[in-house]
Amino acid sequence: ISLHILVSGEVPEVACISPVSGCVFEKRLLEKFVFENGTDPTNNQPLSMEQVIEMKTNPIVRPKPPSATSIPAILKSLQDEWDACMLTSFTLRQQLHTTRQELSHALYQHDAACRVIARLTKEATAAREALATLKPTSTIQQPMQQPQAMQVDKQQDDEPHIPKTNMNSFTPHQVCEPIGLTEDVIQKLQDKASVLTSERKKRGKRMPEDLASADDIREYKQIASHPGLHSASVPGILCLDLCASDTYKVVTGGADKTAVVFDKESEQVITTLKGHAKKVTNVLYHPSEDIVFTASPDSTIRIWSAQDGNCSTIIRTHKEAVTGISLHALGDYLLSCSEDQHWAFSDVRTGQTLCRVTDDAIGNGKYSLTCAQFHPDGLIFGTGTKDSQIMIWDLKERTNVANFPGHSGPVTAISFSENGYYLATAAGDACVKLWDLRKLKNFKTLTMADDYEVRSLTFDQSGSYLAVGGTDVRVYLCKQWQELKAFSDHTAVATGVRFGKNAKFLASSSMDRSLKFFSI
Repeated sequence: ISLHILVSGEVPEVACISPVSGCVFEKRLLEKFVFENGTDPTNNQPLSMEQVIEMKTNPIVRPKPPSATSIPAILKSLQDEWDACMLTSFTLRQQLHTTRQELSHALYQHDAACRVIARLTKEATAAREALATLKPTSTIQQPMQQPQAMQVDKQQDDEPHIPKTNMNSFTPHQVCEPIGLTEDVIQKLQDKASVLTSERKKRGKRMPEDLASADDIREYKQIASHPGLHSASVPGILCLDLCASDTYKVVTGGADKTAVVFDKESEQVITTLKGHAKKVTNVLYHPSEDIVFTASPDSTIRIWSAQDGNCSTIIRTHKEAVTGISLHALGDYLLSCSEDQHWAFSDVRTGQTLCRVTDDAIGNGKYSLTCAQFHPDGLIFGTGTKDSQIMIWDLKERTNVANFPGHSGPVTAISFSENGYYLATAAGDACVKLWDLRKLKNFKTLTMADDYEVRSLTFDQSGSYLAVGGTDVRVYLCKQWQELKAFSDHTAVATGVRFGKNAKFLASSSMDRSLKFFSI
């Protein structure tokens, strides 16, 4: 039976045979059917035109038999075709009605499932918030301050080890008690510093091959802006950080008491971190794990899962607002500083504070710490104070080993270069000072306009570029300290600035509630 004959009642002009079914078809009609369906018309088996065998026929076509050319025969043929069309139309209408019913039922089930998920999510969020604010049945006695000039809240070697406690059960006014900086921890810090120093010397001899050049950075311009990450009712993004191992992952902290984890590549919010009682002023993204650290004037530091937004630990080591946090290169310990004139060193895996330290220079009740940053080796770190002092500390000895005077106004930002030699600092005096840690002196000052405000400083991972965020966003070439590019795209002061991998892009946050990216 020919497909052509089945439709038109005529002999094929170009006949061909399907090896799948063995039927004869008009080649033109078979090509169209195979192109649309990819199967044989009679048995729906897979078929391609390469398989079809073309028949050689006599060009002289035999006429139709006389019985097929009479008017009654033609009328009967037309009636048969009409009946077949009507039956097909009726069958299609039945199938359409059935499909509509099935779709309606599926949509109803989907809507019901969405309502259940929304209700369960709301209940889970409420339960987590209730758990985070759960009050204990008994109070914890506050440790007494030591009268010496250097006050170190640490456990003596002969004292018993304090058992772990559930940090989420503390109320905001309670402070966890330090358990001591043990020899094992000190040895781990020393071993990591030795490895990092060796690796830095190797990297210093050769820069990354795909590091953005100075000419590339001069060509940077805004490529993306995301103004809707935080609430518009309390506008402002106050801090920013990128994941060192995947700089497409961004975390921002806002005045709306939340932090937002954002994916630059997909341009989607991964999760929103809710739990702080006050604005989020400091954020950190763990360099190798999906963990985010946030700090707030509510005197707490929270540790979150970046994927599901769950708060796993709350560190309550300070009595007043936490003003700075920095993660040690090991990834297991967190440095924090506060308006209570103390800095603290805590274990992020357990939430326990190992030591909490102050000094007469800052602990006289007049000046508080404003920022903190680890040196790349992790054995020393720097802090800034409200009275313009830059203080360098030895972590193992918990002592202040150097001070850098020269700024005026509260210190707003500090950043160590990856080369380990340079320290950049900024305060309320509209300038950025560069310090040589080998000679302990200021060797360069980048002076801005009198009304310029610096909020953030950062070196790229190679130590080749320095970015300044404040009244605008600027990038400087290290060693020459030449300004390469200034970005004025923000409509308010920039509060955070970070380089992407190999300085291929620059990210900045601002009080205008936007997160912006700059690149070629």
